[in-house]
Amino acid sequence: MKRLFKLLSLSICMVIMGTFFIGCNKDSSKEINFLNYGENIDEETIKEFQDKFGIKVNITTFDDMETMYQKIKDGGVKYDVILVSDALMPRMIKENLVQELNKDNIPNISQMDEAYLNLDIDPGNKYSVPYMFGTVGLIYNKDVVTEPVDSWDILWNEKYKGKIFMFDTYRDTMGAALKKLNYSLNTTNAKEIEEAKQLLLDQRKLVSPLYGVDNGTTMIPAGESDINMIWSGEGLNLQDEYPNLVYVVPKEGANFWIDSLCIPYNASNVEGAEKFINFVSDKESALRIADEIGYTTPNREARLEQPEEVRNNPNAYMPKEIMDRCEIYVDFPSDVKKIYDEAWTEIKSVN
Repeated sequence: MKRLFKLLSLSICMVIMGTFFIGCNKDSSKEINFLNYGENIDEETIKEFQDKFGIKVNITTFDDMETMYQKIKDGGVKYDVILVSDALMPRMIKENLVQELNKDNIPNISQMDEAYLNLDIDPGNKYSVPYMFGTVGLIYNKDVVTEPVDSWDILWNEKYKGKIFMFDTYRDTMGAALKKLNYSLNTTNAKEIEEAKQLLLDQRKLVSPLYGVDNGTTMIPAGESDINMIWSGEGLNLQDEYPNLVYVVPKEGANFWIDSLCIPYNASNVEGAEKFINFVSDKESALRIADEIGYTTPNREARLEQPEEVRNNPNAYMPKEIMDRCEIYVDFPSDVKKIYDEAWTEIKSVN
């Protein structure tokens, strides 16, 4: 697998191209506008699609799912394909922001592993095709951390004071505390949320810098941290590149996420969007994308073509006993989100 960071320049270039093409009056049947989460595709796949179908792909990226949601809801710019998270999927379906797919035109959905189809977020996959999935877990430097690392408990070990890195995202960081307490990531119980808050307040003195996101991927190989929260794609990429780094899914379970491709309600080129979704869902495309991006593919045929150390890695393609302890985030109602927001604000503001 190749490192995700190599694709940053590609993303910047495609954002510029996307902005240019969206603003031009072109034949909509000859192009599609793809709203993508970060750099989650490779250049070769885009080029092959464009060469095969004569359809230009204009890519715009976002770094927050709520930003994507607001863009689609506002409808100011029409996109033809969007990447949607599991947590947002039910809301976007309910609000009619995505349209039902004609799966006769997306036959490659048949290549997807049944484990990643027909989930509660979209029963029957009427609106979505799985694109990639992963977990939030831990990466550690085995040259420094010599005891077994199989639990979220390690993030509260004073032995590693100043060498622990946590995410600056309330669902992930509060989720780690909730799982340590053996509570659900999706708890709506105010008492359980309060307990998780107190755990994180207790942990504050151990964490340096306080919280972050992408900087964690550069800190641990540089020796600036020894234990990090990390997304599985980055974790598995770093493990592949640095022999002293190990990615694990804690035994208490973690967030299992799946991102899917959808067609917005106001897409200008539905036919082109269907061609694109079907193309990237093919074994060859899925294999290349998984290799380039580092995240695991729901395409069962592509997985069989991956190197043995990838396809049989239980921290990538998790066995049932681990999967059963993982959870997909749900989209909280506003009153529950307010409880989390207040707790998170307190966690981050206390000196």
